[in-house]
Amino acid sequence: MSRVFEDYAYTDAVRNGCYWDTSVKQRSWPVLRGTHQADVVILGAGFVGLNAAIELAQGGASVVVLEAEWPGWGASGRNGGFCCMGGAKAEDSTISQHYGETALQEWDAAQVAAIDLVGRRIADLALDVERHSDGEIILAHSARSMARLAKAHQNVLGPEELCSRGIRASGIHGGVHTPVGFGLNPRRYAEGLAAHAETLGVSIYGQSPVTQLKRSGLNWRAAANDGWVEADKVLIASNGYSRDNLPDWLAGRYLPAQSSVMVTRPLTRAEQEAQGWTSDLMAYDTRTLLHYFRRLPDDRFLFGMRGGLTSSPRAEEAVQRRMRQHFDRMFPAWKHVEATHMWSGLVCLMPSLVPFVGALPDTTGLYAAMGWHGNGVAMGSYAGAVIGKQMAGQPFEGLPDFVQYPPRQFPLSKHRRTLLRLAYLGYAVKDLF
Repeated sequence: MSRVFEDYAYTDAVRNGCYWDTSVKQRSWPVLRGTHQADVVILGAGFVGLNAAIELAQGGASVVVLEAEWPGWGASGRNGGFCCMGGAKAEDSTISQHYGETALQEWDAAQVAAIDLVGRRIADLALDVERHSDGEIILAHSARSMARLAKAHQNVLGPEELCSRGIRASGIHGGVHTPVGFGLNPRRYAEGLAAHAETLGVSIYGQSPVTQLKRSGLNWRAAANDGWVEADKVLIASNGYSRDNLPDWLAGRYLPAQSSVMVTRPLTRAEQEAQGWTSDLMAYDTRTLLHYFRRLPDDRFLFGMRGGLTSSPRAEEAVQRRMRQHFDRMFPAWKHVEATHMWSGLVCLMPSLVPFVGALPDTTGLYAAMGWHGNGVAMGSYAGAVIGKQMAGQPFEGLPDFVQYPPRQFPLSKHRRTLLRLAYLGYAVKDLF
C-alpha cells in the first residue's frame, strides 16, 4: 500500500502522548467481518466522515464507516482543538484573483458557517467538550508582519494593549483579535459524533483498514480485514492519512505534513502572571511554519508547531526538542515548566492550497473531502455535512464552487516530500523577517 510518510507516522508511537486521550475512556469498536451491503461506505471516522455519516443517515441512507484504527485516531482526535476560521492556505487575494471576489465572499461565509455547525452539534448533542475562548488572536512575529496586519485590519492591537489583555510572548509586535470561534477538546467532540452516528443506525468499524477499493458491477466494493462492504457510493474521508492507491486517482494530489503538539502541567496563577499570559484566547502567529497555542480550561498550556519532515523515533525526538526550544523562546518565564504530553500527527495540504470537496472526475459514485491545511475542526466538519447532503441527492450548497475543482497533481508527485523539504527551508528563512 502506498503512503507518503514512513510507516512510523501511522503507528500509535507518535500519538501515545496525546493529552486528549486522558479525557475519555477508550471503547472497543467492532471489526469488519463478512459481507455487508450499504448505500454509502465512508473511509475514515474523523470529523469529515462522521459528519457526513450523520447527514446521510438522517436522510434515510444506510451507512458503513470503515476506520483503520478507531474514531478520532487520526488528526481529528489529536489536533490543537481550534474551532476557528480557516481551511485554506491560499491568501484571500489569491482566492479572489483566481476564482473571483464573489467566491472569496462565499468562502468567508462558509468559514463562519462551519464554526456555527460545530457549535450546533455540541449544543444539540449536549457534548462536554470543554468549550471556551472568545475567538482567536493572530500575533505578528516581526515588524514586517505587523505592518501587513495593520494594512489588512483596522483594529490592530499593539504590544502594550496585548499585555493589558493578558497576552505577552517574546518577539510579538502586535496582533488582531477575531471574535469568531472557540477552543474545544477534539477527542471528546469526535467521540460525541461517533456515538450520535450510531444512534442514527450508522455502522462504524474499527481496526478495519481498507486494502482494496474497486468497482463491483454497478457498485463499489471496499475490502478490509476479513470482510468487505458493497455500496452505491463511497466517500474518501482519510485526509492526511490517505493512500495513493485508494483510489489510484488520488496519487500525488495531496501532501501530508507533520504538526507537533505539547501540553504542560497546570500553571499556577503566579506563573501565568510572571509570563504575562492569562488569556484563554486561541492564538497563532504569522510565521509560515506557524506556532499555535492556548491556555486550556484546567490551566495547562498547549503549544504546537509545524516543521517535521520525516517520521522515526529519532526524528520524533528531534522535533520535540525543537518544539520545546521554540516554546522556551516565546515563553521564557515557563522554561522550568515541564511538558507532560507530547505527540504529532499529519495535516493535509493540496496543490491549489484550497480544500477539495466533491465528486471525483470520470467516475460514478466516488467522492472525497480533504485538504484543511491544519484547520479541520470546523471546516472538516462542515465539508462532511455538505458532501453528505450532496451524496444524498441534495444540491451542493454552502461552499464556493472552487472546492469542487479536482486537484491537479503536485509537480514530481512521487517526490513531493522532497519539494516540501525545500519549501520548508525557504519558509524558515522567510520567518526570520
